[in-house]
Amino acid sequence: MANEGQAKGKVKDIGGKVKEEVGDAANKDDLKNEGQADQAEGKVQKGVGDAKEKLSD
Repeated sequence: MANEGQAKGKVKDIGGKVKEEVGDAANKDDLKNEGQADQAEGKVQKGVGDAKEKLSD
């Protein structure tokens, strides 16, 4: 079962991918870069959630 950190991280990652694609399609580098940053943040957040889950097992 996913914990809160894992779930929020996954949502942030997916949202970042969407934002990156929209920025790419609209030729808006700032939006594309923001999407990439969101993806990175989401991956870190999910990683922290994964670590917490392993520690609680």
